[in-house]
Amino acid sequence: MFDLKAAGFADPLLISATDGVGTKLKIAIETGIHGTVGIDLVAMCVNDLIVQGAEPLFFLDYYATGKLSVETARDVVTGIAEGCRQAGCALVGGETAEMPGMYGDGDYDLAGFAVGAVERAKLLDGTQAQAGDVLLGIASSGPHSNGLSLVRRVMETAGLEYGAPCPFESGRTVGEAMLTPTKIYIAACRAALAAGGVRGFAHITGGGLIENPPRAFAPDLTARIDAASWTLPPVFRWLAETGGIEARELARTFNCGIGMLVIAAPASVDTITAALTGAGESVYRVGALEARADDDPSVILENLESWSR
Repeated sequence: MFDLKAAGFADPLLISATDGVGTKLKIAIETGIHGTVGIDLVAMCVNDLIVQGAEPLFFLDYYATGKLSVETARDVVTGIAEGCRQAGCALVGGETAEMPGMYGDGDYDLAGFAVGAVERAKLLDGTQAQAGDVLLGIASSGPHSNGLSLVRRVMETAGLEYGAPCPFESGRTVGEAMLTPTKIYIAACRAALAAGGVRGFAHITGGGLIENPPRAFAPDLTARIDAASWTLPPVFRWLAETGGIEARELARTFNCGIGMLVIAAPASVDTITAALTGAGESVYRVGALEARADDDPSVILENLESWSR
């Protein structure tokens, strides 16, 4: 049970989200590092709540395996609890299912379910964004939980084991680097909302910088994004070079260093940037919204060639 009145809401709308971690779990299983995928699970759900202005309230998890390993499950649930702490929501329950014959030895799968609330008048539904609004990008921590099947294929092509030294980040193995947890943007987005002038958020997940931004604005607008306005992180440069991935495909598969887009009213850019920076985030001015011509795509990515320099 959750008492919305006790939480201070007057006229709330409930927002829900469900997601998983995808094939990133294969890396966790093969490396034996299970403590971070729970954070990923929470992040993938709660970040999809805040984009509509919703405060995450509570979270539930589903853990399925062939035969329960108490040690593995403990590590996973510890990560889930840490993710909930970062998001400021309650972990109210979950389900652990043992299904022999359904999963191989040591395999498991995760699903997460999050519920949030937003006052009706503060809902972000894509109608607030306007031509001329500025796009601010908040840095990601890596691939997050998307595109990991392609990551694994690139590693196979390169003949890299998960325990090998990381070619793009010193002091870590490849497996450790790829298991860097998804960033939870709740605190930063709360700070931006409190600063005023936020007209939308876009969580950059599967579909990358091509398919996710249009969820945050009306079809008569186009997002013009300058790929040269931030530095492509080493992990994505390595993936592109090693896997022979073209820049546009890279932008369609991965977040490419931008885990969350903020649509900001022009007069509020400085105060929102200060709020995000104060919350510990790296922020870039990456583009703007403009009126969409008939033959324009919903996202125009400029200067993609800068990623190969």
